[in-house]
Amino acid sequence: MQWYYSKNGTQLGPVSEADLLAKLASSEVLTTDLVWKDGMGNWLPAGQLRELVPLSAFPAASPLAPPSGNSPYQPPYSSPSSMASAQAIPNYLWQSIVVTILCCWPFGIPAIIYAAKVDGLKARGDIPGAMAASASAKTWCMVAAGIWLVLVVLWLVIVGSSAVFSSHSGSFPR
Repeated sequence: MQWYYSKNGTQLGPVSEADLLAKLASSEVLTTDLVWKDGMGNWLPAGQLRELVPLSAFPAASPLAPPSGNSPYQPPYSSPSSMASAQAIPNYLWQSIVVTILCCWPFGIPAIIYAAKVDGLKARGDIPGAMAASASAKTWCMVAAGIWLVLVVLWLVIVGSSAVFSSHSGSFPR
């Protein structure tokens, strides 16, 4: 079972239960620090979970406090369905490189930057962040390709119109 914990306002993990117990024993994680694992509704202080604190630390008849519901943390996206969707998030890296080299580098560079963030965000479990970075990379790729297309069409119009005028230049009276 993988656990996540909060330290100084930062969400950390996943760690195994044995690692979390070792962190609790060494006071690296305090009983007041919030923890979460798959299947829990909300983040709770580690001291409220019997599986993380030795039984001697609990009074014999102490009920667990109900979840407060006001935790600033959201459960990490580690369910199988969200992990499957995480695998489906494209990073658009090769497309970003192509539009940067062949098209319009001022707009391709932001595409590369956003594309490079996608896999790291997925690895940290930040699926919404990965999806946003993917969407931004796609947008910048489309902008760069669109600008390139407009420039090519303008060039063709200018070259085509200059060719028409140059071919008729000898037939016009002077």
